[in-house]
Amino acid sequence: MIIRLVSAALVAGFLAAVVAAGLQFALTSPLIIAAERYETQASTTAPQFASLVVRVHGGHDHGSKDPSVSGGEVAPEWQPGPGLPRMAFTALATLVGGVGYALLLGAVLLACGREPTPETGLRFAIAGFLAVALAPALGLPPELPGMEAAPLAERQFWWVMTAAATAMGLYLIALRRSPIAIAGGLVLLVAPHLAGAPETSHAASALPAGYAAQFAARSLGIAFVFWAVIGLAYGWAWGLFERKATAHA
Repeated sequence: MIIRLVSAALVAGFLAAVVAAGLQFALTSPLIIAAERYETQASTTAPQFASLVVRVHGGHDHGSKDPSVSGGEVAPEWQPGPGLPRMAFTALATLVGGVGYALLLGAVLLACGREPTPETGLRFAIAGFLAVALAPALGLPPELPGMEAAPLAERQFWWVMTAAATAMGLYLIALRRSPIAIAGGLVLLVAPHLAGAPETSHAASALPAGYAAQFAARSLGIAFVFWAVIGLAYGWAWGLFERKATAHA
């Protein structure tokens, strides 16, 4: 069982990463490069290149004085260079995320007593997209480099809280289905948004608003395809490895 779970997750994660990485390079990479140009024009220091994963935010590390370092400057945090190195690290990060989410999807399917099939996998994958991507994006939409954002720790805490509450709410509504469970699920779905996401400083940005809107929409579209492929591929791979195990037996 464990071997089949891991094997199916590896297959699903790889296929989802291939599809998502291709869409990222075609749809979101040009927007990130354009945003970095605006960021460079608005700053007198060298730009910090952002990651090309679905959830993107460009940091600003202009160096700080440190008497223990020669010259008094702290070297900026290492990041992959533009071009092929950055594309390779982006694909690797997408692959790791795909396998991790596929493992989580398989574990949830088995814990809920559902036989992994492409249809069941797709339904649970859509729930995963709602919990991990869409619900958090209502308060914290995907961001381009150069956009103002709340402190990272606050955004991470709110993202985890929202994803967990949404997942539990969907479970209560879709699987438990009793009136009390449905009411509790609705409360969980709404609670993080009533609490509110961390607010930014709303400082003016040189980045055109259309770029940010396109990036958010494309990122969410890629995330949906990513999760859909994970669900379909996991169900297919599970059945494939089951048939192979039966044939060998």
